[in-house]
Amino acid sequence: MDYTATDMQEDADSALTPGLRLFQLLEHVVAAPEPQTLVDIVRSSGQPKPSVHRMLQQLEAGGLLARGGDGRRYATTPRLMQFAETVLRGSTATGVRHAVLRQLVADVGETCNLTALSGAEVIYLDRVETAFPLRLELGPGSRVPLHCSASGKLFLAHLPRAQRERLLDGIRYERHTAHTLGSREALEAEIERIRHDGYSVDAEEFIEGLVCVAVPVRDESHSPVRCAVALQAPAVRMPLPDALQQLDKLRIAAQGIARAMR
Repeated sequence: MDYTATDMQEDADSALTPGLRLFQLLEHVVAAPEPQTLVDIVRSSGQPKPSVHRMLQQLEAGGLLARGGDGRRYATTPRLMQFAETVLRGSTATGVRHAVLRQLVADVGETCNLTALSGAEVIYLDRVETAFPLRLELGPGSRVPLHCSASGKLFLAHLPRAQRERLLDGIRYERHTAHTLGSREALEAEIERIRHDGYSVDAEEFIEGLVCVAVPVRDESHSPVRCAVALQAPAVRMPLPDALQQLDKLRIAAQGIARAMR
């Protein structure tokens, strides 16, 4: 009797414990570009509706998924986001990531960091400071706004449209400096430029006198942006045009971190 790939997959699925099945469904839901209904999840996962319904109830009871205002669509929760951030900060690849950042700082001479999207903010996962005394210290776990940070604008530019629209709807466009983008229209124009150019900048938009350049970390050229690598420097020491000269080094570091995260 021929043993097909489908048979092998069915055998693998049957070997999953209830806990692993639950985790598999959670992976499936969070990978979707927008919140999913029960019908959506049943259709895309190919699992029986009663099983999916039962597992969704368990994930909801555990605080890992929650239904939105319409009571139908399942989305991630702060507890799940916190868990994901903890895994990223403390994963076994952290040593490799940190080593890549250390080398990048040695090459460019300024502070560099690794960030991720966390809800409606940017979270610092790792950071290596420059040896210069004039610097801004933002350790792992620090958070900055989306609309006035290089990493935040980079993440917005590469999100699925529905998710990006929800985040843009919720931004207050608070001005932190005279250079902060103060409207949705200005931010959307900047997002278009980022998508075209492949990098993002903070031109003293979050903190007066501080510039930043960020590039995406992704497994392949068309894969989702998982994190961002960014250079941060005082404008008096490294003006933005000079920071942009470091783009190739930033991209090489991003590729090294992507390999470490596979």
